[in-house]
Amino acid sequence: MRVLIAILALSYVSLAQESAKPATTTPSLAPSTHAGPNEITIPAGTKLPIILKNAISTKSSHLGDPIYAQTTFPLVLEDRIVIPAGTYVQGRIMQIRPAGRIKNRAEVMMHFTTLIYPNGYTIILPGSLENAPGVDKAEVKDKEGTIKAESDKASKAATIAVPAAGGGALAGALARGTRGGSAIGAGVGAAVGVGIALFSHGNEVKIAPGTTLEVVLQRDVPVNADRIKGSSLAESH
Repeated sequence: MRVLIAILALSYVSLAQESAKPATTTPSLAPSTHAGPNEITIPAGTKLPIILKNAISTKSSHLGDPIYAQTTFPLVLEDRIVIPAGTYVQGRIMQIRPAGRIKNRAEVMMHFTTLIYPNGYTIILPGSLENAPGVDKAEVKDKEGTIKAESDKASKAATIAVPAAGGGALAGALARGTRGGSAIGAGVGAAVGVGIALFSHGNEVKIAPGTTLEVVLQRDVPVNADRIKGSSLAESH
């Protein structure tokens, strides 16, 4: 009985000591949403002018092909150059389709993925094409940055109409010497024009080296200010 009382007493003392200890909290493992003291955040929607370094064509390029470019004008935030002119930009072709004979205009979609500073500092660049002022006979059609070739319906219509109105009608008239012969010849000419149109492709999207493009950031990009200072081209003072 004495042993049992002694055990109960010791248990009570132990519990009292545990309750007297200060409470401890487990640190949160969630990442901080605030930028560090040496970080500069480039906001989503920022536009970067770039110049293309390699050729892209919907006729010869393929899905996954790399894209190489450089910035042409410095980006300044908080009174300092955050992205200097001449910074390297890399990307990839995400979607590509050559021109069809009757339907399906040529189009290409590219995404930009990496920014490489002159000192080697590299960051992820979630960028899409915003504008393509240097690309002829094409336009950016959506927010994903897809470049689509202009329609060539007018030129194909002319291809069909010219043989019908000209050579076909003349050949029919010479062959028969009648108005009926002219009509038959016009029909033959129209068929020839349709055949030419069927075998001709639409406009391809061709982007030559040296073409100017505009990239827009799809989300915020944190940049280490100390790493930027290591670039000789990134000093603003």
